Formats: sequence, structure tokens, C-alpha cells
Amino acid sequence: MSESQAYATSSTPSAVRRLGDPVVLGVSIGFILGFIALSLYDVNMVADGIAAGFAWTASTLGSYFQWLLLLTFLVAMGLVFSPAASAKVGNLDVPEMSTFKWLSIIMCTLLAGGGVFFAAGEPVYHFVVTPPAFDTEAGTAEAIAGALAQSFMHWGFLAWAVLGSLTAVVLAHAHYVRGLPLQPRTLLTPVLGERVMHGWFGGVVDGLCVIAVVAGTVGPIGFLATQVSFGLHELFGLPEGYGTQLVILIGLGAVYVSSAMTGVHRGIQWLSRFNVILALVIAAVIFLFGPTRFLVNAFTQGFGEYLNAFFPMATMTTQTAPAWWMQWWTVFFFAWFIGYGPLMAIFVARISRGRTIRQMILAVAVMAPIATTIWFTLLGGSGIHYQLTGAIDLTSALNDFQFDVATLTVAQALPGGSLMALAILVLTTIFVATTGDSMSYAISVVGAGHDAPNVFVRAFWGIAMALMAAILLYMGAGQISALQQFIVITAIPVSLVLLPSLWTGPQAAMAMAREQGIVADPRRT
Repeated sequence: MSESQAYATSSTPSAVRRLGDPVVLGVSIGFILGFIALSLYDVNMVADGIAAGFAWTASTLGSYFQWLLLLTFLVAMGLVFSPAASAKVGNLDVPEMSTFKWLSIIMCTLLAGGGVFFAAGEPVYHFVVTPPAFDTEAGTAEAIAGALAQSFMHWGFLAWAVLGSLTAVVLAHAHYVRGLPLQPRTLLTPVLGERVMHGWFGGVVDGLCVIAVVAGTVGPIGFLATQVSFGLHELFGLPEGYGTQLVILIGLGAVYVSSAMTGVHRGIQWLSRFNVILALVIAAVIFLFGPTRFLVNAFTQGFGEYLNAFFPMATMTTQTAPAWWMQWWTVFFFAWFIGYGPLMAIFVARISRGRTIRQMILAVAVMAPIATTIWFTLLGGSGIHYQLTGAIDLTSALNDFQFDVATLTVAQALPGGSLMALAILVLTTIFVATTGDSMSYAISVVGAGHDAPNVFVRAFWGIAMALMAAILLYMGAGQISALQQFIVITAIPVSLVLLPSLWTGPQAAMAMAREQGIVADPRRT
């Protein structure tokens, strides 16, 4: 029996400790408890320390993060056009789930609450504060295309590609063919060998990736509570305070914990499908009854500018852009996506059985980004229209980074007014819930080492993230912001886990193609 086979045998559900790898649990839970304990001891010390690390990481490694995303997308696109991309994932001839269900889960899991949270405000921000890549006068008609293009850059092809293209290919081959577990450490086996799967080092790798996802998920959960609390106060006059936020967190946690406990084929799939249908309804209302002609023209110009200025925006540095702007926009978002990368790849590989490598990459790195740009145009483009015509004025709120105010203000200006605002709050809530359930599931998979983790372990991680958000909100929204800044720091070790996929991804695809007889094996000729 080979080493990989032996490890796979020892990693079956019956052989794994009930709660998962003790090293992974120790590192990840230790971080959660340590962060909360230090915050209780000295909030300012934690915030200042993270802010310093955030600034150093952004200025020192920002260009490295940018190149990682850019090269991931380019290599993935090259792989799409190769014969190896016809290989199927998971040794299945027929996909496990329908195309609509599959795409729904991908869209909801990867776009999540972050994209919905920023969709209304970010394009308007770049409209009132011209991005460094453009020289148009802020707040004018000429600034529309650049504002949308900059938003597309942050949430477009590069962001999605690093979340589940090359890395998903590596994991699919390692798991379904070689019998290795769906864990971040598996991404390093082609470079360091299967010995990394054993012992403390592999557990530390997995634990660091879990920490990045916890930091990246608790942030949206916490900010959702503040956003919904603000929205309910504005719409219905409910008290806007910690009590309301806590009730919202309890309700949100109950939804996504229940979904995670029922698994990929039940709760997660149902919630994602419902969310996509609701998003389509909202999108149709905005398009048909909103500023339709403006939105069509804005999308056409914005997407054209996105393609035209693609490389200048992707490779911009502090030599050509203000350091604060790079730190809080491009580098922050790119680091956030890097932090999610390994666990998102696990999720993509898990739900894509029966799909070809080409279908998987195109769905994640092309189709989903285009859908995202359309969504940003509908919400953010409408916001730009109302800002341009004077119907709303978000300049002051956005200069203070009050994106919850921006979302509700734009929503109320849309057709339907308060009803549309309520619908968008519900949509945002369910988007965050789909992130919570999928990441609770993925973290449990990492800890267990197999794709059928104990249902109570899934519940534990969901509850832990909601509880952490509640504690940090009690200390003040500033600690949620500090935790989100910490994402940039966690991207450093996680990026090293993703880096080898630039060459191991194509190698894994070629190996799958040879094994399935799609490409001739030179060793047999």
C-alpha cells in the first residue's frame, strides 16, 4: 500500500477523531480565544498592533499579492484552452447536481455578503473620489466608466480566479484520484511531498488557513448585524443598538448553522438557490423600472474601460497611487480573497464532481465575475445615476467609509423605495448566511480530513463565528474592523499555500487527462 493510500485509509470518517485534527483545532480555536482575550485586556493595543501589521503588509507585499492573482487568472485561462481541460472532476461521467444549482452555490458562496455589501457603495465612492488609474473629474459623467471599471477590477476575474480555479484542480486530482484529504495542506504535497500530510506542520498549515477564513467571515457577519440594525431603524423605527444586533446575529446564526448541518445537497443548496432567485427578481425590477438606458450605457462603457485598463489597474503600485488608497482598496480586497482561497477551493472541488476542468474554471473565473459586474452595475450604477442627478448625496458618508448608509440610501432611491430596501436587506442577510454555512462546512472538512464531517462539528464552527462577532460588536464595531484588517496579515502564509498551484494546477490537469485517456501518456508510447 502506498503512503497516500495508507493516509487515505487512516483518514476515513471512522478513523478520525470525533472533533478533527487536534493541531488544526488548537491553532484555530487558540486564535479565536486569544484575539478575544487580548481585545478584552486592551482593545487599543490590539487595534494598533493590527493596524501597524496591516500597513506594513500592504506596503511591502501588496505587489506580490497582485501578481499572485494576475498570474493565477492568466495560467487558468491558458489551461482552459488546453486539451487537458476536458478531463472530468471526481471520476463521475454525470454531474452530481444540476447546472443551475451548481452555479447558484458558486455565486452565493463566493460573492457572499462582501460583494452585496460593497455593490452599492463602492462604485459611487469611485465616482466621487476618482481612482488613481484615471484622471477624470470626480462626480461628472466622464467619471462613470472609470468608477465601475475600478469596482470590476476588485470583484472581477482576478478575485474569482484565486478563489477556486487552479487550486480546485489540484485538490480535485489529489482527493478523487490519489485519495488525499480535502485540506489546504494537500495543495503543498506536490512540492513538499506527502510527508507534510503527517504531523504538526500540516496541521499548522490548515490552522492558518482556517484562521484566515474565520477572520474573513466574522467580519461580514458582524457588519451585517450593524447594517440590518441600521436598516430596520431607518425603515421601521426599531432601536439601533447592541440588543437589536444581537437578535439579528442569533437569527442569522440559526439559519446558517441549520443549513450547514444538513449539508451541501440540502440546506446549502436550497439556501443558495433561493438567494439567486431573489437576486434575479431584484435585478429584474431594477433593470426594468430603474434608469434602464443609463445602466445599459454605464455597463457597456464600464466593462470596456475595465478591459482597456485591466493591466494598469491590476499592477498599480504606491509609486503611481496613494499608499492609503492601495492599502484600503486593491491590496485589502486581494488579500481578503487570498485568505479565502484554500477553503473556497475545497468547496468548489467538492461541488464540481462530474464537471470538466474547463467548466469548473470558466464558471468560477469568467461566468461568475461577469455576473458580479452586472450586479455591481445594477446597484452601484443606479447609485451613481442618483448621485449624478442630485437625488441622493453619499459623498460625506462614503468619505467616512459608511457603506451601510450607502446601501440603504441607494436601495431607498430605487423603484419600490422602502420595499426594495427591505428586499435588499433580506438578500444581503441570506448572502452572508450562505457564506456562513459553506465556510462552517469547509472548516469542518479541513479539521476532519474528509468531506463528511460530523454534523455537530459543523454546528460548532457556525456558532463560534457568530459568537465571536457578537463579542467583538459588544466591544465596538472598531474591533470588527480590526479583525478585517487582520485578513491582510493572514494572507501572507495563505498565499504561500496557493503559490505552487501556478504550476501544479496545470500538472494536475494533465495527469487527470492522461488517466482518463484524453491525452496520450508519453510513458506508454
